[in-house]
Amino acid sequence: MAIAHILGFPRIGKQRELKFALESFWRGETDQAALQDTGRTLRTRHWAVQSQAGLDFVTVGDFAWYDHVLGTLALLGAIPSRFKFDRQHLSLSDYFLLARGSSEHFAMEMTKWFDTNYHYLVPEWTSDVQFDGGVDWLFDEFAEAQALGHRAKLVLVGPLTLLYMGKIKSGISHKLDLLPRVIVGYQKLLERLKKCGVEWVQIDEPILALDLDAAWRDAFVPTYAALTPTAPPVLLATYFDEVIAHVGLLRDLPVAGVHLDLVRGAGQLDTFIKDWPQDRILSAGIVDGRNIWRTDLDKVLPILTSLHRSLGNRLWIAPSCSLLHVPVDLSTETALNKELKSWLAFACQKLDEIVLLKQALNGEISVNDLPFEEARAALALRRNSPRIQNGYVQKRLQSISRQQAERGAEFNIRIVKQQAKWNLPAFPTTTIGSFPQTAEIRQVRAAFKSGAIGHVEYLDKMREEIRFVVRKQEALGLDVLVHGEPERNDMVEYFGEQLWGYGFTANGWVQSYGSRCVKPPFIYGDVYRPEAMTVSWSEFAQSLTGKPMKGMLTGPVTMLQWSFVRDDQPREITALQIALALRDEVCDLEKAGIGMIQIDEPAFREGLPLKARDWPHYLDWAVHAFKISAAGVKDETQIHTHMCYSEFNDILPWIAAMDADVITIETSRSDMELLDGFGQFSYPNDIGPGVYDIHAPRVPQVAEMQRLLQKARGVIPDARLWVNPDCGLKTRGWPETEAALSNMVLAARGLRLEGGNK
Repeated sequence: MAIAHILGFPRIGKQRELKFALESFWRGETDQAALQDTGRTLRTRHWAVQSQAGLDFVTVGDFAWYDHVLGTLALLGAIPSRFKFDRQHLSLSDYFLLARGSSEHFAMEMTKWFDTNYHYLVPEWTSDVQFDGGVDWLFDEFAEAQALGHRAKLVLVGPLTLLYMGKIKSGISHKLDLLPRVIVGYQKLLERLKKCGVEWVQIDEPILALDLDAAWRDAFVPTYAALTPTAPPVLLATYFDEVIAHVGLLRDLPVAGVHLDLVRGAGQLDTFIKDWPQDRILSAGIVDGRNIWRTDLDKVLPILTSLHRSLGNRLWIAPSCSLLHVPVDLSTETALNKELKSWLAFACQKLDEIVLLKQALNGEISVNDLPFEEARAALALRRNSPRIQNGYVQKRLQSISRQQAERGAEFNIRIVKQQAKWNLPAFPTTTIGSFPQTAEIRQVRAAFKSGAIGHVEYLDKMREEIRFVVRKQEALGLDVLVHGEPERNDMVEYFGEQLWGYGFTANGWVQSYGSRCVKPPFIYGDVYRPEAMTVSWSEFAQSLTGKPMKGMLTGPVTMLQWSFVRDDQPREITALQIALALRDEVCDLEKAGIGMIQIDEPAFREGLPLKARDWPHYLDWAVHAFKISAAGVKDETQIHTHMCYSEFNDILPWIAAMDADVITIETSRSDMELLDGFGQFSYPNDIGPGVYDIHAPRVPQVAEMQRLLQKARGVIPDARLWVNPDCGLKTRGWPETEAALSNMVLAARGLRLEGGNK
C-alpha cells in the first residue's frame, strides 16, 4: 500500500492568524500565553486538516514562531553567542530579539531560502557556539499531536544544511570545523525523539540540490552513520532541484528513506530507481509544492503506477517540497472567477490530490470516478481557454530586438549628463520608495475597493497622503524624493491588477518572513498593459516639489518571481512580456517629466538556478528583460534599481550588465560585508548600500550610520556613493521612520563636511 504524506504545511493560518497574534504580542497588547494559545490552535487545526484529508502521517516540527531555521538553532541551543540568553530557557521575547533586534541588539542577518521568496535567519558560526541543547518546544508539539491521537512524522532542518546556510563570524576557518559539535547536538536530539516514541523523522538536506564541493559531499556518509543508529527511522528529504550527482551517495547513506523532488527534478527518477535498495523508502515529490496550478493527475499517475509496481509499500507520495510556499486553502476564495478557480490548488487542495493518487494506486478509487473526471475537465478548460493568448502581445514578442535593450550612450557619458541636470550634493540621500502604510491608508483603500467611497474621495485622500509625505521628506532634507506609494497594496499585486493576464486572490497569503505575508498574484495568460499605471501619481508628486521625484516600478524578474507563474510556456517568455509592458510605463513616465525612474529587482538573485550550469541561460534572459524595460529613455533620465537580501558576488558581471545608473542594495545586517564584492569587482555605476535595517524596530544613531558609510567609502568612490535605508519603509511607523531618516541625513551631511568629493 502506498503512503501519503507532506513535507510541511503553511504555518500562518488561512486568515493569517499567526501574523496578527505575533504583531499583537510585539505591540504589548497580548501576553505570551495568548500567543502560545494561537500557536496551539493553528497546529491542532493543521494536523486535523492533514488527518481528515487522508494522509498517513501528520507533520510535526514545521511550525515556527518566526522562522524554522531560527527554530532549529533554538532547539539545539546554537543561538549566536553575542546574545547572552539562557539557551535552555529561551523566552519568546528573547527569541524575537534574535530575529528583530532592539536598541541594544542587532538582529540576525536575513536572506532568501535557496531560490524562494522565503527569508530565513542566517546562523552565526563562531568558535564558541554551542549545540548542547536548547528549548523543548518541538517535544511539546509532538506531545500535543500524540494527545490528539495523530500518527506523527517529525521534520528537522538537516545538520549539514544548517551548517552550510550559516555564516562564519569568528574563530573558525571552515564551517565544517563545527561538524563534530553539530553531530553531537543532533545525536542527543534524535536519541531523545526516539525515546519519546517518534516513529519517523524527516531530515531536510536541500543543499544536496546545490553544486557541493568534495568536502561537503564527503561529510554526508560519516554524519548520518553517526546519527542514525540511535535515531528514529530517517527520511532524508531533498528538494528544489534534481540530485542526480549524488545518486551513489544517497544509495549509500544509512537512512530508511529518501525524498526526491520530481517536479523541479523531473528527469532524475530513472537514474534513482535503477538498483534502488530493497529496504529503502522512496518518497516521490510529484505534486508541485511551489506553484498553485492543479496537478495533471493523468500525467503523473502512470509514473507512480510504475513506481508502485517496483516499490509496493515502500512508495510514499508527497508534494515536491514543503507547502510553506503556497497559500493555505482555495475554498476561502469565494469571489474568484469560477473558471480561473477551477485551474488552481492551494495547500489543502494539494493534500486532496496526494490522497487521490494514493487511493488510485491502492485500488480504493477508479481513475474514472468523479474526482478524476473533474480534474480532467478543469485542465481541458484551461488548455482551451481564450483567456490565455493575446495576439498583440504575440506579434510584439516576435518583433523585439537586442538593440532595443541598449541605452543610447555608455554610463560614463550618461552620468555626466545626469549630474549636470540634477546637480546633487555628494552622498545624495534618498529612500527606496514606500513610506509607512498606516491603518488609515489601508482603510481608505479598502473602502474604495468595496465601493464605500467614490473615486474622487479616494483620489483626494491619496493625494493628501502624498502631500504629507513630500512635506516630510523636504523637512528631513532628503535630496531625491518618492511619493510614498500610499495607493499600493503590494509592489507586485498593485501592478498585476492593472495588467491583462494576471489573476488575484482574496486570501492567497504566503509567509515571507516572521509576520510578513505576501499575496502573490498568478499569471495565467499573456501579459499586456492596457493603460498607464503610475504616471498620474508620480506626475502629481513631482508638481509638489522642485526636487527630483523618482517614479517607482517593480521590475520584470521580480514581477515574475513573486507571482505564481503559468507553467505552459518558458518563464523567460513571460518575463519578456512583462518587460515590454513596463517599458511602455517607463517611457510614459519620462514623457510626463519624471527624470528618475526606479525599476526594483529585489528578486533578481532569487531567480538564479541552484546549479551553476543553468546560470548563463537564466542570467541572459533576466538581464535582457530588465534592459528591455529600462532602455527606451534618454541619457538624461536616470534609471535606478533596488535589490534585496542576497549574496551578489557570484553574479556581479550580470548585475553590471543590467546597466542601471544607480543600484541600491541591502547591506546593514551584514555590516557592509555584501558591499565588498562590488568593490573587488570595481562595479562601474553608482551604488547606494543600505545604512540601516528597516526590518527591525530600532532607530540607529548618526555615528552608527557614519561608521557604515566610512566602510562603504573604503570600497566605493565618493562620487558614486548614495545614502539610503536598506529597503522600503512600508512596514515601519512614522516616529521611528522620521528619527532614522533624520539621523541618516545628518550622517550624509557629516561626510560632506569631511570633504567628500562631489
